[in-house]
Amino acid sequence: MVPVMSLLLPILLSAVAVFVVSSIIHMLLPYHRNDFGRLGTEAQVQDALRPFDIAPGEYIVPAPPESHDFKDPQYVERLKRGPVVFLNVMPSGPFNMVPQLTQWFVYTLVVSVFAAYIAGRAVGPGEDYLQVFRFTGATAFAGYGLALWQQTIWYRRNWAVTLKSNLDAIIYALVTAGIFGSLWP
Repeated sequence: MVPVMSLLLPILLSAVAVFVVSSIIHMLLPYHRNDFGRLGTEAQVQDALRPFDIAPGEYIVPAPPESHDFKDPQYVERLKRGPVVFLNVMPSGPFNMVPQLTQWFVYTLVVSVFAAYIAGRAVGPGEDYLQVFRFTGATAFAGYGLALWQQTIWYRRNWAVTLKSNLDAIIYALVTAGIFGSLWP
């Protein structure tokens, strides 16, 4: 057993490395550029929604007031007429990514801590690189990739977007596993 506290260096280095790699993937590589579709009537949709002053948050339209209303004829008719929308409203104004980047870095630290914890319980000190690589890589992939499937299953996010994000998760997991494997005590 290897205590998490003795793995602080690989935890920190893998979090930093994943942060850098994810920045490269999203800023320089083109494969995420079409993850979100564009409305041809984008300006008109914004103009139509603006008077409602919708607070930032997540919404569904139409939304039944209670779960038993799913069979209400008026609600069913609204579903048929459409459109059915899952809406994520963000605050208006210039886009500031600092809070999201900070949260993303904290998330990479959390994934690395879990990878350290699981590998530390499964693999002893001085263990083979590949053993450490397997445990930390599998844990990191679970942390970065598996939960993304829920967005596609429940909210109909495009499967291609989810699979591209899972490719990123594999890359992040390989980076994490390589660092842990190299720095294992």
